Amino acid sequence: MRRLSCYLTLLLLSQTAFADDWPQWQGPDRNAVSRETGLLQEWPEGGPPLAWRVDGLGGGDSAPAVAGGKLYGMSHRDGKEIVWALSEADGKELWASPLGDAAKQGVPQSKEGPGGTPTVEGDRVYVIGMSGRLACLDASDGKIVWQKSLVDDFGGAPPMWSFRESPLVDGDKVICTPGAAGAMLVAVDKTNGEVIWETTAPPAEASSTPPTGPGPPPRGERGPADAPPRGGGFGPPGGNARGGGGRRGGFGRSRSGAAYSSVIAIDYQGSRQYVQMTSTTLVGVSADTGELLWQYNKPANGMGVHCTTPIFQDGLIFAASAYGAGGGAITLNKDSEGKFEPEEVYFTTNMQNHHGGIVVVDGALYGANGGNGGGMMACIDFQTGKTLWRDRKGPKGSLLYADGRIYLRSEEGPIVLLEPSTAGLIEHSRFEQPDRTDAPAWAHPVVANGKLYIRDQGLLLCYDVQSDTP
Repeated sequence: MRRLSCYLTLLLLSQTAFADDWPQWQGPDRNAVSRETGLLQEWPEGGPPLAWRVDGLGGGDSAPAVAGGKLYGMSHRDGKEIVWALSEADGKELWASPLGDAAKQGVPQSKEGPGGTPTVEGDRVYVIGMSGRLACLDASDGKIVWQKSLVDDFGGAPPMWSFRESPLVDGDKVICTPGAAGAMLVAVDKTNGEVIWETTAPPAEASSTPPTGPGPPPRGERGPADAPPRGGGFGPPGGNARGGGGRRGGFGRSRSGAAYSSVIAIDYQGSRQYVQMTSTTLVGVSADTGELLWQYNKPANGMGVHCTTPIFQDGLIFAASAYGAGGGAITLNKDSEGKFEPEEVYFTTNMQNHHGGIVVVDGALYGANGGNGGGMMACIDFQTGKTLWRDRKGPKGSLLYADGRIYLRSEEGPIVLLEPSTAGLIEHSRFEQPDRTDAPAWAHPVVANGKLYIRDQGLLLCYDVQSDTP
């Protein structure tokens, strides 16, 4: 009888829902995957129950980080760039700390406010502002512990649509991308901001292969899904670093070595590396020294507009961009001197991911294919690059995976619940976000501790997606 009781207890524990924080950009492992279980597999008509809402956060498409009972995010408010903390229980603002004056935004598409997600580690919060302020704040009260400028301290220049990176915290280091010639990537001490290393930018030689397909589409138009890749290649440091037809920076003119992606950390053949998509190429650098180890140019487009964070899974490194480029997967080999050489496994123009992100589930990669003019959800075999399906019923947007479902937040506003499937698009539920602004819905969705968070500029909605049944 005692054995039966123990067995039943273990069975119940195994079926108990597992909750988890979302302490940084794209979740605990920076791959848009939540570890949570016990979530709703279908939503009622009209969407899941609304737990609370907050109005007046200020402009921004910074997705929240969730850790230790608080939500952290960024906004423009009253002419200042603000980092804020809310109560996870009810959305009450706990503190709001100004980093400085709000960045000047002259380009229409840039008037949404900050786009980076804070990174929470222990009792510290790390952020990057639009003009390049890298700051560490006390999580309890928002007081600034230290602050650096990617422009003044490292010689960086904001990309056309400003800095929108989410800093990576790895061990004792904070890693980010000023985009300067002598400091393409930097690592600073997380306790005081002191510089640990700086990475010299990859050589920027003219492309040996001129673009063979149509140029990037004008703003607001979509390029063909099957457009060939525009120039570029791959190799060790010193090769063609421009990609995309040999042009550098935003929209054909030199602006910054930084793009809009965020760094990931990988362990490969005993080497700890940081992988990042700059404005011209995908790079891997040594975590210990910042030495440039390799570069791969093909996923880079001719505009330097690279928003999608690279992904590392099942031995493959994958990066993608829109504007006539696509997505490529590589493995890393070592030559006779022990230097890393990237080897392309495949390249596809059917995963021109703009900025909605990508996620790998059970060997399949899901993401939106398309640029400014719209697009559709697509699925490819992650190991081979074979296109498994594309479906316009799945709108272009940002996504994450949690407990057997893909949460898709359309740029137009609808929130969609999909079932991962290599056979085709399977939609289980969708609802319209209330009180939509006229700005694109670019803030990525977040799932943490049984809640779904949807941000639309100054509005933050918290939905209860915890299932009542085990």
